[in-house]
Formats: sequence, structure tokens, C-alpha cells
Amino acid sequence: MNAVYSLCHEKGVCLISPDELISLLPPRRKYTEEKVESSLGELALDNYFELLSSERKGEKMYVISLRPVGYAFKRCYVQMRRGVALKFVWAIASAVVAFLVGLLLKRIF
Repeated sequence: MNAVYSLCHEKGVCLISPDELISLLPPRRKYTEEKVESSLGELALDNYFELLSSERKGEKMYVISLRPVGYAFKRCYVQMRRGVALKFVWAIASAVVAFLVGLLLKRIF
């Protein structure tokens, strides 16, 4: 969704080929056209965008139109990361407090 958002966030609509989309995805995962098409279909079902497939000069093209959930993707992504970081910090703080209470109880008894 990050690659689609980076392409479409300005106008809300973009026309892209599967090869161009694959070039924008992280190289550590081996993406094929079938994987990209299934991922796009799943994101379209989740109402992030409207997906239309077409042919241009014999090459498959995707027409992607962002929906309101797609426009809010970046904000939701940042909020999710912030929530995970907050839980991580909370867990560390709880562990430190538990350790200190344990030391305090050890000294008392």
C-alpha cells in the first residue's frame, strides 16, 4: 500500500504497469506479477482504492483510484507505529519498576 500511496496521493488516481509497481516494492521480497495482482486485489477489497485492469499497447496496466481509507493510510500507519512504540516503552518501564520493587523487597526482608 505504501507504493500505491506514494504514486497516487497527489491526484488520487494513477496509471501504472505491474513492472513499474514491482520496481517500487522492496527488493528483499521476490515479487511476481501474480503476487502483486493478488495483493492489489486484497487491498481493493479492503476499500483502500478502486482497481481497474486494462491493456495499453498489449501491456497490462492498472488504473488505481484512492478512496478515503486510502488517503488516510499514511496517518493510520504512523498512528499504528506510535502505538507499538508506546507499548514497547510501557513494557520496558514496567520491567524496570518490577525490578526495582524486587530489589526494595529484598532489602526490606
